[in-house]
Amino acid sequence: MEPLGWEFEESLFDSGSEIDTAAPSFPYTAKACAPKWFCGEIRNEDCAEVLTAKKFSGDLAYRQQNFQKALQEYSSCFLLLPSANTAMRRDVQESQARCLLRLGKHEEALGIAQKLMSRATNVDHLTAVLNLQVAIHAGQGMWQKAISCLQQLVSFHPFNPCNWKKLAEAYMSLAWTVSVSASSIQQAPGENFRNSADSLARFKECTASRYDKAEASVMERTCTAHSAEPNGRKASARSGDQSRGQDEAKPPAFDSRAQRNRKELETIACASFVRSRLLLQLMQSQQASFVLENNIKTQQEIEEKLKGFALQEDMLGLITEIMGEDLTPERMKEEVQVEGKCGGGTALAASMIASDAEFTDKWFRKTLDGFFHFTNSVGHRQALESRANWQPD
Repeated sequence: MEPLGWEFEESLFDSGSEIDTAAPSFPYTAKACAPKWFCGEIRNEDCAEVLTAKKFSGDLAYRQQNFQKALQEYSSCFLLLPSANTAMRRDVQESQARCLLRLGKHEEALGIAQKLMSRATNVDHLTAVLNLQVAIHAGQGMWQKAISCLQQLVSFHPFNPCNWKKLAEAYMSLAWTVSVSASSIQQAPGENFRNSADSLARFKECTASRYDKAEASVMERTCTAHSAEPNGRKASARSGDQSRGQDEAKPPAFDSRAQRNRKELETIACASFVRSRLLLQLMQSQQASFVLENNIKTQQEIEEKLKGFALQEDMLGLITEIMGEDLTPERMKEEVQVEGKCGGGTALAASMIASDAEFTDKWFRKTLDGFFHFTNSVGHRQALESRANWQPD
């Protein structure tokens, strides 16, 4: 199937999108719409008014994509904030991190996010910080870390279709990078970088209509990270023995493991897309206006992506049945009540997923077992039919 790129990098930073839930908010979209007191020099001695004006000034600069100015305004505001005003301090610090992220200063942004995480005291705090960390890791092309954050988001909000959709897209991006890495490792040393570059070029060409330059650059960093430096060292180390490198056969065991690993990631992505679609369908009857339009549009996007998996109807039906087992009114009501009670640090720690393996076992083990059992059964049946229909020459 056609490789899927990291789809939500654009929407992560796109103000007003459903993903960038914690982006700075301001009711005006252009400087001309802002009141005069907002853009003018602040001379009032009132600390609260000064703080509010500086915060709004930073929000306006962020909306205008002047991230350096926005960062300066947020930093100035933060210095004036009293330590007792923890709510606004968190808001301003998160805004600072998003500015740093847009300026390419990922490590500084991550440092702020880690501080915010250590001070989180409720689900809302954690949700905001996890979304911020997803944006940072996505900007670096670090899909596994982004997935870990998304797994925590899903654990806190298992009935949020947006989180499941983002998780599916992250798994598809990880599957693609695993595929690129595996093919690069199995190439001759002198060919690794060139073949990775060719693969990247084909990826850009087939996704040019859907993804922007920022997304392509993230994939490029991922691709070169797997190919440039290590392959350069391998090429120089093996320059005296080119025939061994060029004629070396692909290890069948490694090839089989890499293929199974990618297939497992794609199966998990497919299950996550299905889960997101099921949740959107449940919400559809309670929505209207542009909210309903966005819901239907998202369902159509998911439908197109599911077609790319080229699954048989029986298999897709099995995945749908498994991923919708807990989607009953009673179960959803119970989950909402539990989610509302997770206010203390002890409750938060208890509700967090400990590892990727734990999350996979909880949400995808039945799907993975069913998928591989189904494919093995189909393959065995096809082999028997082929053998039965074989005629000697």
